[in-house]
Amino acid sequence: MPPAIGTRRKPRHPHDDAPDTAAAFTRLAAMDPGPERDRLRHEVVEAWMPMAARLARQFKGRGESLEDLRQVAHLGLVKAVLRYDPAHGSAFESYAVPTITGELKRHFRDHMWGVHVPRRVQELRNRVRAADHELCRSPDGRRPGVEQLAERSGLTPQEVRTGLEALDSYAVLSLDAAIADAEDGYSLLDTLGGHDQGYERVVRREAVRPCLRNLPERERSILYMRYFRGMTQRGIAEQLGISQMHVSRLLSRTCGRIRDEVEAPG
Repeated sequence: MPPAIGTRRKPRHPHDDAPDTAAAFTRLAAMDPGPERDRLRHEVVEAWMPMAARLARQFKGRGESLEDLRQVAHLGLVKAVLRYDPAHGSAFESYAVPTITGELKRHFRDHMWGVHVPRRVQELRNRVRAADHELCRSPDGRRPGVEQLAERSGLTPQEVRTGLEALDSYAVLSLDAAIADAEDGYSLLDTLGGHDQGYERVVRREAVRPCLRNLPERERSILYMRYFRGMTQRGIAEQLGISQMHVSRLLSRTCGRIRDEVEAPG
């Protein structure tokens, strides 16, 4: 008489907290498709669900509800039960653990947010996704309509639309991603502007304009000849009839005054 499904074995390693279902899998492999086989497979899945839930808990705290993680883990468990072949000789837990863990990791890869999204939008996404899974899709894979989803989820049509937009907004495109229909590999990065030194010059020029306006005529003239006409200090001195040393002192004093006024708080 085969042991009852759910009998626990003495743990050998961290993942061996599962029931002894070896005999059940042997029976499944020999059974023809039908209700009896489906019932036995269902019993095996139920026996392993506590371990699947434990694996799901390892992924909590990453922005997804524990209930959703359990559902993903249970999906991975069902896949493992369907695909496991005892003839290969390995224990079921050796196959089930990576299958369930892989399903959880794929869920985070494909369905988690790449940017911060308000909690309310995440909740709408979860409810719309659950309703979407519950409703039968058309043969061509189209989603149920907004009204159908609203009726099933208990949301308003506008909330459903927000949830649907969120469902399609998980992934963040790389800046190197090519733009659809673009020629020569034109990417998103090519659409971004670079640092324009012209803006900085405009800001600086506007900042000093009031200061220049308040300077005495001679200081304004010296700055104009030096920085706008590119004249040397010797040339400015000869034109104004003063010494080069005096021109140097005036330039230094005037530039320092303007700098102090521009950098003064408030």
